[in-house]
Amino acid sequence: MSSSSIRRAYAGLAAGAALSLALTGCGVGGGGDADSGDADTSGKIAGKITFQTWNLKGSYKKYFEGLVDAFEKKHPGTTVKWVDQPAEGYQEKLSADAAAGNLPDVVDMGPEAARTLARAGTLLNVAKDDPKAEKAYQPAAWKAMTFEDTKGGTYGYPWYLNTGPSFFNTALFEKCGLDPKKLPKTYDELFDQAAVMSKNCGDKGISMIGRVPTIETFGMYGAQLMNEDGTKFTFNDAKGVELVKRYQKLYAKAGLTKESLNALQTGEAGSFKSGELGWLPGSSYTLSDLKKSAPKVAKTVAMGPLIANTSPNMYIESLVVNSKSKNTATAKAFAKFVTNEKNQLTFAKAANVFPSTAGTLDQPYYTKNDGTAEGKLRTESAAQVGKSVVWWPPAFSGTSDVENLREEIAKALLGKESAKQALDNAVKYSTDRLAKQ
Repeated sequence: MSSSSIRRAYAGLAAGAALSLALTGCGVGGGGDADSGDADTSGKIAGKITFQTWNLKGSYKKYFEGLVDAFEKKHPGTTVKWVDQPAEGYQEKLSADAAAGNLPDVVDMGPEAARTLARAGTLLNVAKDDPKAEKAYQPAAWKAMTFEDTKGGTYGYPWYLNTGPSFFNTALFEKCGLDPKKLPKTYDELFDQAAVMSKNCGDKGISMIGRVPTIETFGMYGAQLMNEDGTKFTFNDAKGVELVKRYQKLYAKAGLTKESLNALQTGEAGSFKSGELGWLPGSSYTLSDLKKSAPKVAKTVAMGPLIANTSPNMYIESLVVNSKSKNTATAKAFAKFVTNEKNQLTFAKAANVFPSTAGTLDQPYYTKNDGTAEGKLRTESAAQVGKSVVWWPPAFSGTSDVENLREEIAKALLGKESAKQALDNAVKYSTDRLAKQ
């Protein structure tokens, strides 16, 4: 799997909407309060800028063309060139373009890539250059683009968010001696029920859990992921070790398959769709995906809150501004236009994601369940967003750190290392890599 694919599988569930959105014919634009952020932009809004997205053109062409037209109409004398890059090698291209001085004016980017370019001085520090913008976005979204190892600078206008419930295959619960009306809500309940499922159905290749814990899992379980200044990883604390020990115990009782030791998010989802997995931590578009690609499983699915001892996890995409743009005022105005309340809401409704603008989730669309499964998913996930944080540290590499952590945990589950040694090794690897940057 390529590095860009790995990043999408782990850190980009929000960006993964690129595979399922159908943003054709969506209304965009806006005025009045929805565009109030434009008033804070310094300098003349004029001239040409380039806006780059990540593998979106195939599904979103009409949406973004309408967005560009609306902005150019609102600001005569501006020209926005929209370009779209394929998923493969996207982060590598960002780094290469930045090094060569060819980074577009406004770029679709997640926290990991943004932190790297911010440290190189390539991105505009929005907190310093446009401090009034903060009040327009949800605090957790703003914080996700604030990097401690850049002296607390904020390097992007939050765009869209994603989180989702837990999905459970109730047919497997009934088959394996569990009560589908008593779905697990805590990690204690999850591991207890996973042990029952493995005892009764492990010989049939059925398990509750489909992959080893990821960095987000450690955050939701209660481990401290990094020190306060963001210079060292710390998820080898007592809570982190406790979590790995629970996986060790489950694996010893056939509660995890050998295939799960190397499974990515896509593999976990595949096992759930094939009817081999009892639990899938999902997103806001998992239900529609199941109905299309695994209708038999979808009929047996029940939803519950994302399991977390702390805050639930969410994912974010933002729009960053090139600090070396020749038309900074226009670039800022466009980034804020795309991410204003009206345009975010339009995008989010069509995309089954969630807006990052402050207060938007209080609207009836996100608070009133219409009685459908989709309505339940939308309202419960929206309520969860309000309690969620982006647990993935921007300093945690979506390629090398992900692979190393998974390999170390696999060694612990196979009995080659203790849980503490595995996490000590993973923390040292990631901290050493960080120190070399």
